[in-house]
Amino acid sequence: MTGEIPLHHGLGVETRNYLKLFGIALLIAALFFLPYLIMDGGLFIYYGDFNVQQIPFYKLAHEAVRSGNLGWSWTTDLGANFVGSYSFYLLGNPFFWLTIPFPNDFVPYLLAPLMMLKLACAAVTGYAFIRRFTKTARFAMVGGLFYAFSGFNIYNIFFNHFLEVAVFFPLLLIGLEEFVINRRRGVFALAVCLCAVVNYYFFVAEVIFTILYFLFRLMAPEFRQGITLKTFLLLAFEAVLGFLCSLFLLLPSVLAILGNYRLDERLSGFNMLLYDRVQRYGLILESLFFPPDMPARPNFFPDSASKWASVSAYLPLISLSGVVAYFRSSKPKWVKRLLLCCLVFALIPILNSMFQLFNSQYYARWFFMPILIMALASVLALEDSRVDFGYGVKVTAGFMAGFMVIGLLPKVVEGETVYFQLPGYIDRFWAYILFGFAGIFVAWLLWRMFRRDRTFGSKFMAAVCVMCVVYGAMCIGLGKGSANEVHNIADLGINGGEKLSLPKEEGEFYRIDLYEPAMDNYGMFWEMPSMRCFHSIVPASVINFYRAMGIDRGVGSRADISRISLRSLFSVQYVFVHEVQSAPAMSGFSYYDTQNEFDIYVNNNFIPMGFAYRYYVTEQDFEDYPESMRDRLLLKAVVLSPEQVERYGGLMKELPKSQYPIITDEELARDSALLRETSGSSFAYDNGGFTSQITLEQESLVFYSVPYDEGWTAAVNGEPVEVEQVSVGFMAVKVPAGENTIRFEYRTPGLKAGAMMTIFAGLLLAGYCLFVWRWRKKHPDCRLRPHRHRLFVEEEGEVLASEAYLYHVAEKARAGLKRPLLEHTGQEGAGKGPEGHNPDQSAGGAE
Repeated sequence: MTGEIPLHHGLGVETRNYLKLFGIALLIAALFFLPYLIMDGGLFIYYGDFNVQQIPFYKLAHEAVRSGNLGWSWTTDLGANFVGSYSFYLLGNPFFWLTIPFPNDFVPYLLAPLMMLKLACAAVTGYAFIRRFTKTARFAMVGGLFYAFSGFNIYNIFFNHFLEVAVFFPLLLIGLEEFVINRRRGVFALAVCLCAVVNYYFFVAEVIFTILYFLFRLMAPEFRQGITLKTFLLLAFEAVLGFLCSLFLLLPSVLAILGNYRLDERLSGFNMLLYDRVQRYGLILESLFFPPDMPARPNFFPDSASKWASVSAYLPLISLSGVVAYFRSSKPKWVKRLLLCCLVFALIPILNSMFQLFNSQYYARWFFMPILIMALASVLALEDSRVDFGYGVKVTAGFMAGFMVIGLLPKVVEGETVYFQLPGYIDRFWAYILFGFAGIFVAWLLWRMFRRDRTFGSKFMAAVCVMCVVYGAMCIGLGKGSANEVHNIADLGINGGEKLSLPKEEGEFYRIDLYEPAMDNYGMFWEMPSMRCFHSIVPASVINFYRAMGIDRGVGSRADISRISLRSLFSVQYVFVHEVQSAPAMSGFSYYDTQNEFDIYVNNNFIPMGFAYRYYVTEQDFEDYPESMRDRLLLKAVVLSPEQVERYGGLMKELPKSQYPIITDEELARDSALLRETSGSSFAYDNGGFTSQITLEQESLVFYSVPYDEGWTAAVNGEPVEVEQVSVGFMAVKVPAGENTIRFEYRTPGLKAGAMMTIFAGLLLAGYCLFVWRWRKKHPDCRLRPHRHRLFVEEEGEVLASEAYLYHVAEKARAGLKRPLLEHTGQEGAGKGPEGHNPDQSAGGAE
């Protein structure tokens, strides 16, 4: 049954619990990170996206913030809105801002300590939520460790910026509980604001899950009693207010991604009901029982097409056994039904896609939220000795044995049938099987031997800690980069810029390019603008341009070397080829030097930034031209819309069909030379935009290979001019004959408006809280009920006769001591709670 216990608790004890758990979780994370930090000399070099994105992004954003360059990032792809491109990754992340006081060279060394800190904070916030429902602090701490070191978080070390989302999400549910149960106003609004700022992509999923949580929580009488029409409207008001408070960052972030065609990709037909990859169902279920596969290295179900989907819901040590045991108990039904609902959502594509605004790309990046509820269910089962945890272990072991069969199945390799080779990585497969079974066996053994012992919680927590260290170290080790990869990132990337010496005069601008398999984002490390970039969030104009070229942009700009004309169009002066690689055939390039283990080739057809075209082509003619040759066409003519032809057609000639390019080296060199003749004499960028100097023989439309964005404005010789979007995604302005100074200024779209709305909402929130405070002074019956939580109050379970006798005597003694005080104060005392629960040792305080 359920009931209400007003919690009377000294702040000092609960504070010590938080600090203790924080220290334990921090130590666990340090223990499984430390060996790899020692191996790499203090750096943490992992693999894949972590190396290629997380490390350079941190350095780039850190330097931008410290230098005040918050407008346009020149080292992100061909250029990008800094706020729009990095709010998803870093700018809303409080942990990133902790790095700002440190020098930029320190930043790569701070990433591992920051991840340790994130995991420790996730344990604390997970504990804060779970503690509202448990009878003991010890098992709530175990639940915090389950949540912090779940398979989802260990998997997403690969995506470092996902971890802070797990840190702050429990605060959203705590804010909701505080609003309904404790009548605390304003906290939910602050939690909404914080979650929206930390990461807008995950905020969508958090909103949907919180709605589901609210609906299922209404099944609990104590929660339902706190909801009236008035309180529901106030709750909605706080949600809207919190959202408005986040607009200083949220609005410019959303405006930056509008126009990206990937946002419009939707499921349809049977793909809305069934996954097109049948192995994905197995992967989702397997993720509940075993430690996570490493991103890009699938093991149990290699053909599930879910390499980077964050599919993991593993709880360390106990796997799913605690949840299964909880389902068999008479515990409150809202938790069970919420978890069942989440399972249904995970298995039906259209419902799963709700958590990312119905986008068709498969991801399970919302699993951290049901994991929190799974951790809650598990510890509720563990702390009640009457719940048959052994049943949960048996069922979980049965499922694990079923998945173990995968390792025994045959497959055909080059016409021959082989056995025991079906998983992607057979040695890792059996290691996962071993870890899974070992974990639940240890959990069952502890439960079997100590479940009625007062030290059960401590012993179980110790086992969870050991498991977290061992399996965390194992998972990181499976993904850890080789010594060669460490060299490529640390020596060639992080420390490589100081080894490069390329000539650059004042007012000169150029980009570089990197030939595969060189790392995409070396340019960020070296602080050099580069046309090669691995970044998901860039201006829509960049994505649309590559799409028009027939080049798959996806999450990275990687134009093949066969599109050689793009190097001239984008003012690429140097191409880097790793010295162990054979140089590709690159028309117009010649060897320059070898530096930092790269052979450097100079572009003989280099065109300085900012030049005037003599010809134009219409959008229709451009679309009719073969995609594979469109890059050559752009060295002949600028692409104009029909409206632009009317305005600027008199400045140029339409390119005759006879002049359409032929793919020859001579043609490329001739076209580049003609554009070089009309190019600017200098190009310099700064925190506010860029300044270009150009001398023209006649009035012309001057083209810049800078991505078009609504935040750009321009002035020619001090006179404002219209910024045109030409050639699908770039900028051009009309410039008169003679010597000209062209100034482009960039202001982040939505930043000012969002900040003003945040200020307005913040003032409104402050006024709202002040009004509530004054109202409650006049209406005592509506006052705050601090630290008052609804707990699960169970009937007395089995206890030893000696324990029952001691409990009875202690209660009599306590009642005799308290009676004089109660008579004096007129208050009723709260005795010891069920099953030895002492209100003085619980999370909370007096009403």
